[in-house]
Amino acid sequence: MKLVIFDVDGTLVDSQDFIVEAQRRAFTALGLVPPGRAAALSIVGLSLTEAFTVLAGADGPIERLAEAYKDAWTAIRTDPSYDDPLYPGAADCIARLAKREDMMLGIATGKSRRGVTHLFDRCGWHNTFATVQTADEHPSKPAPGMVLAALTETSTEPASAYMIGDTAYDMAMARAAGVHGIGVAWGYHDHSMLQEAGAWRIVKDFAELLELIEQ
Repeated sequence: MKLVIFDVDGTLVDSQDFIVEAQRRAFTALGLVPPGRAAALSIVGLSLTEAFTVLAGADGPIERLAEAYKDAWTAIRTDPSYDDPLYPGAADCIARLAKREDMMLGIATGKSRRGVTHLFDRCGWHNTFATVQTADEHPSKPAPGMVLAALTETSTEPASAYMIGDTAYDMAMARAAGVHGIGVAWGYHDHSMLQEAGAWRIVKDFAELLELIEQ
């Protein structure tokens, strides 16, 4: 059996507008200057504590920013002008891999468990993934804990597992856990960052990803 583990934001879901706006509201609520869009997206994949440490500095109001961010995210969910769609081809890719008897699917994400549950509610994925690891239970990426836990839960050897992600954090996590890291070109970190972090392969779309995995 192979285990194919997916990141969420920037890999399956195009949540960039949500992330940038939630950060803007969080910083503004505390009377701070929000980061620019590039900086806001550069930390996607990290846990909230790690992300705000990068954005606000170690001496910044990290926990207050994290709470304000969560509040902002909840509020944005009710605003129809914001959307976080699946990337083109994501739903089909998941559906095709889920049908294979020689594969299991997993999630390893910096999102909260609540955020993943919301995604699964929307996409009907509650019975699709054999293992789900979130920032609520593990140290932030690029620490390998999420992937190692997924391997243990599914009784999978590292050589038979793949980590699919859009950031250098995902690729570094995969390398630290001894699994194949596959970078996606449509997310928040560029090709060179993925390569430098140890990506085994980089794919341009979900069709190429399916072809690579199904080989």
